[in-house]
Amino acid sequence: MSVESIFPRLEALLPKVQKPIQYVGGELNSTVKDWDSADVRWALMYPDAYEVGLPNQGVAILYEILNELPRTLAERTYAVWPDLEALMRAEGVPQFTVDGHRPVRAFDVLGVSFSTELGYTNMLTALDLAGIPLLAVDRGDDDPIVLAGGHAAFNPEPIADFLDAAVLGDGEQISIAISEVVREWKAEGEPGGRDELLMRLAESGGVYVPKFYDVDYHPDGRVKRVAPNRADVPWRVHKHTVMDLDEWPYPKKPLVPLAETVHERFSVEIFRGCTRGCRFCQAGMITRPVRERSITTIGAMVENGIEQSGFNEVGLLSLSSADHSEIAEVAKGLADRYEGTNTSLSLPSTRVDAFNIDLANEFSRNGRRSGLTFAPEGGSERMRKVINKMVTEEDLIRTVTTAYSQGWRQVKLYFMCGLPTEQDEDVLGIGDLAKKVIKAGREATGSRDIRCTVSIGGFVPKPHTPFQWAGQADHETVDRRLKALRDSLRGDREFGRAIGFRYHDGKPSIVEGLLSRGDRRVGAVIRAVWEDGGRFDGWSEHFSYERWMSAAEKAGVDVDWYTTREREENEVLPWDHLDAGLDREWLWQDWQEAVSGAEVEDCRWTPCYDCGVCPTMGTEIQIGPTGRKLLPLTVV
Repeated sequence: MSVESIFPRLEALLPKVQKPIQYVGGELNSTVKDWDSADVRWALMYPDAYEVGLPNQGVAILYEILNELPRTLAERTYAVWPDLEALMRAEGVPQFTVDGHRPVRAFDVLGVSFSTELGYTNMLTALDLAGIPLLAVDRGDDDPIVLAGGHAAFNPEPIADFLDAAVLGDGEQISIAISEVVREWKAEGEPGGRDELLMRLAESGGVYVPKFYDVDYHPDGRVKRVAPNRADVPWRVHKHTVMDLDEWPYPKKPLVPLAETVHERFSVEIFRGCTRGCRFCQAGMITRPVRERSITTIGAMVENGIEQSGFNEVGLLSLSSADHSEIAEVAKGLADRYEGTNTSLSLPSTRVDAFNIDLANEFSRNGRRSGLTFAPEGGSERMRKVINKMVTEEDLIRTVTTAYSQGWRQVKLYFMCGLPTEQDEDVLGIGDLAKKVIKAGREATGSRDIRCTVSIGGFVPKPHTPFQWAGQADHETVDRRLKALRDSLRGDREFGRAIGFRYHDGKPSIVEGLLSRGDRRVGAVIRAVWEDGGRFDGWSEHFSYERWMSAAEKAGVDVDWYTTREREENEVLPWDHLDAGLDREWLWQDWQEAVSGAEVEDCRWTPCYDCGVCPTMGTEIQIGPTGRKLLPLTVV
C-alpha cells in the first residue's frame, strides 16, 4: 500500500523557518523509488542538522548500497531545528524523509548513525515526531526497527532502552544481510511479530538486541554481568569488517547539497583502520586492521565522483591519510591529471612524522596554500609518550620550518587537555611549542607574517581503548589549565598576536564522558534532558550543562562516578559483551605502559603486538605498495 508524501503539509510551514532549503530534498544524485516496488524500506538518519549530516560518508554509502538492491529502498532523514519542530508539533506533521517526504514511521527500519554521543537527544526528538514510542518495549509490529550504528554504537548501553538493535563496525555487508532477514520474515507473513524478527537478527551474532540481555549490578553500582536472557542469543556480539574496499567503491554518485554544508567536496576514503596505536583514539582502535584501497580504485573513484557531482575539491580521507603506502603516487597522479583545471586536492590533518614537503606541494599544485594542519595532541614530550603519539618537538619544528620556507604562512595545531597523568606544565607546554613554531617560521622566511592557530579539545576516555579505565579530568581542572594557557599567550608581546587560540571548555566533555562510558541507567538522564528541551547538544549555543546535571540529579545518577572515577582492571565494563576484536588484557597492558610512558610502534611495519583483532575477527592488514599506476592517465 502506497505511502503519501507529507510535503504539501510541510511546504506550508517552510516560509516560517530558517534555512527551509534543507528540508526540500531533490539534490543531484538523490533517489526516490516507487514505494510499492520495494519489500524492505530503510529510513537512514544522521541525528544532526542537514548541513552536518549530508556530507556524512557512512550514511551516504549505505544510502547508495541499499538503493542499488532490487526491491529495497532507502531514504534520508535529519534532525529538524527547534523552529520547525515547534511548527510540526502544532500542525501534526510527522518526522519525514527529505527524499520522498514520507513519514518515518512507515518504514521497516530506522537506521541511526551516531558519530558522537551528543546526538542522542536528537534521536528522541525524531522518534517522538515520527509517532514511534521512545521505549523499545512499548513498540508494536507497525513500528520500524530502530537500529543504531556508527562509532558511538560501540557502547549503545546508555540508549539501550530506546533501541531495538545496534550494529558494530562496517555497515556495507551487514545492511544487506539485515535487509534479507527482514524480507524473508515479511514474505512469510511476519510470524511471531516483532520479537521473532529481532530474534532472527540476534541469532547470527552480528546484530545486538539489548532486550535479549539482562544487566546485573553489584551493591556499589558496578556492573556485575551482562547475560543473554534467551537460549539462542550469543554471549558476545562481534563487529563487522569489510576486507576488500576495492569491492565497495562508494559513493559512486555523491549527493550534491542544495544548502550549504560543513564540507563542500567529494570525499574518497583511501583506507580504513589505523594501527598507529594512539591510546586516546577510539576510531583507530575499533576500525582495525588497516585496509588500503588500491591506487587504481582511488583514481577511478575520484574521476567518477567529480564527473557525477561537479565538485571542484576532492578530499582523500582516512584516519591518517599520509600513511597510505602509495600516497606519493596517488598525489602526483591526481595532481598531474587535474593540473590546470579548477579541481583541487586536500588531505585532512596530517601526522607530523608522515608529512613531507613533496606531498604537500602536490596537493597544493592546483589550489591555494591556505594552511597546514597537524595534530601533536600533547603539549609536552612526556604527554605524547603517554598517549603514544610519537612526535618529538624536533620533528614538529623541522616540519613547519620546511613548510614555511616553501611558501606556507599558516599552520594549525590540534591538542587535547585533560589527558591521563596530565599536569599544569604539560598544558602550558602547548604555548611554548606554538611560540617555537612561530619563531622557526620567522627565521626560515625572514618575515613576521607567520601565523599559528592552536585548537584544543577536552579529552574524553572512550570504550575499547587503553584509556577506558582512566579517570576523566573534571571540568574545573580543564578550564583552569586552559585559562592559564590563554593568559600566557595573551601576555606574550613577542608571539601572542601571531598565535590564534581556540578551545572548548570542560563542561561538554563531562557530558560526553557520561554518555560514552555510561550503562543503561544513564538512559533516564538522556530522556529527562530531552523532556526538558535538550536538543542539538553538540552545538555550543544549544548545549546546557546545567540541564544535564539537573537531570542526572533527579535520576539519581552520580556523574563523577561515571566520569572522573578510575576503573579497576577486573571491573566489568558496560560494553564488555560487545566485541571490537581487541584483547582486553592487551588493552590493560597498554594502559599500564601509558602510565609508565612506554611507546608502541605501528604494527604495519613491525611484528604483531597481539592486540587480538586479526585472529579474533579472521582479518589481516592489507597494505601495498601495489606497483600499479593511477589509471586512467589521461590529463583532463
